[in-house]
Amino acid sequence: MKETQETAIKSIDAAARWPVLVGTLLTMSVSLLSPASAQSDDAEKILKGMADYVAGQKALNVTYDSDVEVITSNLQKIQFTSSGQVQLSRPDKLRVRRTGGYRDVEIVFDGKMLTVNNKDDKDYAQIETTGTTEELIDVLREKHGVVAPGADLLLTNVFNVMMADVVDAAVIGKGVIDGVECDHLAFRNVDTDWQIWIETGAKPIPRKYIITSKGVAEAPQYTLRIKDWKTDVAADAFAFKPDSTSKKITLGELGDIDEVPHGAAKAGARK
Repeated sequence: MKETQETAIKSIDAAARWPVLVGTLLTMSVSLLSPASAQSDDAEKILKGMADYVAGQKALNVTYDSDVEVITSNLQKIQFTSSGQVQLSRPDKLRVRRTGGYRDVEIVFDGKMLTVNNKDDKDYAQIETTGTTEELIDVLREKHGVVAPGADLLLTNVFNVMMADVVDAAVIGKGVIDGVECDHLAFRNVDTDWQIWIETGAKPIPRKYIITSKGVAEAPQYTLRIKDWKTDVAADAFAFKPDSTSKKITLGELGDIDEVPHGAAKAGARK
């Protein structure tokens, strides 16, 4: 009986200590997170450094992996993964390749002609257009529904674009992407949260970028991981040479070129 009482007392004592322990841990958590929350200016400064560095590169040759999450009708989260390459020569030349499990698509702009090449269906469409690559990105988004969140990183005004509507910014700490030390930043908008990992040192390259859609059930995400980052591009990189078996069609005749297969429930993940 005495042993039973002692066991009960020990259990009660342990239970009584839990609120104290939990309270202590919560206090520690708040004290750890508070400095990060107070570093809004530092987060903006690091992001501005990245923006200035990227905007200052006349030419870029980048390879990447990307993930897009969708929520199905029965609330299952599914992730679709692609890889690709971006070649840019400011102000008016761009080549983007994206290869996934469902689409192999290429966009080429030489300053005068825009080509959308659907390699899966062996057809391509071309339209004559002039302007900068930044204007082209806007046209593709607004008129043709080609949405690529990572394209913001290519803009010369990337800082203003990314900081638009930001309500909170914080330096979370350090992270390591592919063996490279990065500053880990977190930002909040009304509808989205987004994080970015920027290489520390003389070359503040964006190494990872995540956008979380808070306004969509299950909070799907878009993730971009930068692999190789070079600043040299071959002279003929923006010359489109169609495959001999490809057929030229109108832009309106192009099939679905999205990285998410037709029929999957689309789910935001767009900043």
